[in-house]
Amino acid sequence: MPIDPRDRIPDVRDGLTRVERVILHTLHQLQGERGGRNVPTAMLYGYVVERLDIGPDEFQDILTRLVGRRVP
Repeated sequence: MPIDPRDRIPDVRDGLTRVERVILHTLHQLQGERGGRNVPTAMLYGYVVERLDIGPDEFQDILTRLVGRRVP
């Protein structure tokens, strides 16, 4: 299922796109399941691609922008 181009437009409420929101929501869920521990990037990507049609490079670019640095 391709991502609608409108999913990349920042929301006026907080400036997040739908794609960014899905990544952050998924991260929050996984952290809860892991007892607050860090979530490996590969694990997060695996769960995100179940919800979005996103490639690893785009995912990494978005995650880098959200976190503020390159994630190993």
